[in-house]
Amino acid sequence: MDHNRNTVKQLAKIIGIARHRLSTDGNGVTTLVAFHGCPLRCHYCLNPQSWDDEALFREYSPQQLYAETRIDELYFIATNGGVTFGGGEPFLRLQFIREFRELCGPSWQLNLETSLNVPPAYVEALLPSVNTLIIDIKDMNPDIYRGYTGQSNSLVLDNLCLIKETGRQNDCIIRIPQIPSHNSEADREISRKAIERLGLTRFDLFIYQFKHNKK
Repeated sequence: MDHNRNTVKQLAKIIGIARHRLSTDGNGVTTLVAFHGCPLRCHYCLNPQSWDDEALFREYSPQQLYAETRIDELYFIATNGGVTFGGGEPFLRLQFIREFRELCGPSWQLNLETSLNVPPAYVEALLPSVNTLIIDIKDMNPDIYRGYTGQSNSLVLDNLCLIKETGRQNDCIIRIPQIPSHNSEADREISRKAIERLGLTRFDLFIYQFKHNKK
């Protein structure tokens, strides 16, 4: 592969890099890389700069990002850690991540924090390159989902079925939040049971906490 040629084509906007995260974004020590760009407009967005066109960011090529993150390679290998891509929506940067995997090799864990609200072809193309998907499902109820994100969850459902078909259920952690003024504990339990029927059984259940509610 001609990496010099792809350096120009595969620049990605990155709004933040956080090192030495321990067991919060996958196994072991991880570096969290947050991409700019997201298909959702969540009412309580925890990272609104990911879709703000005026947000501060730096453009990286896969080679530049690898050079910056490999400083922690010994930590990654010793703890079965690696790099977690978030944002934003990392599946929108699938070719960038595939090239990054070629650079770092199989010894690093690569994790994706994703909404899964992307075309199934993106998921199918990138699954072989990643170890763990940390899926923020919001809520399985389509009305609750649309009210909170501004989008349909039909692609999310398609991709959950795709993950089941590819046998990658055990490589997924499903985050289901209880979101003030949007869903209830009962709604969250309905979502959990629906996802369990697809064979996904690793859950992170939590409650969004805010000092001030957004209008």
